[in-house]
Amino acid sequence: MSYTLKIKKPKGAQPDDFEVTVAQALIDLEQGTAELKADLSELYFVKASELDLTGGRKAVVIFVPFKQLKDYHKIQSRLIRELEKKFSGRHVIFVANRTILAPSCKRKADKGMKGPRPVSRTLTAVHEALLEDIVYPTEIVGKRIRYKLDGSKTLKVFLDAKDQHQVETKLDTFGEVYKNITHKEVSFEFPVEVK
Repeated sequence: MSYTLKIKKPKGAQPDDFEVTVAQALIDLEQGTAELKADLSELYFVKASELDLTGGRKAVVIFVPFKQLKDYHKIQSRLIRELEKKFSGRHVIFVANRTILAPSCKRKADKGMKGPRPVSRTLTAVHEALLEDIVYPTEIVGKRIRYKLDGSKTLKVFLDAKDQHQVETKLDTFGEVYKNITHKEVSFEFPVEVK
């Protein structure tokens, strides 16, 4: 089976070596794991990158087509577990490949689109959805913006405490991946229970 079935780059661009490695890992999982075979057969990704994080750690970020995101969510926990075994020492994160449209974009009627830009294509909506993608399957239960005296601001995101033991080691990775993609500061934490 060729790796080209698992990666589809836009406009005929060629995948780099790391993307080929990720595609081959997905093919190996599809062929070697019976429980993932049926779910993985139709899925592919658009882009993959390896990010260098602080402390010498690395993360693998895989961008999947937005239309396939729900299909990935069905098997994401198992898929992440298997891919983290293959890419030992690296956290794996799946993110939907979303499009941001400028406020002044003109939508052409000849392409079947007309009217104002959809709210889901605004910068704010895409960044909010990106937060949800990064922490999935954990749910976001609260957000706060902290303004500092120097004028900078940090978004504090509170995650569901029931998943604390599963994602506690990934909180720094989530923050650094979000900053790498959006250039915005964010910190992830769990709500403190008051007794």
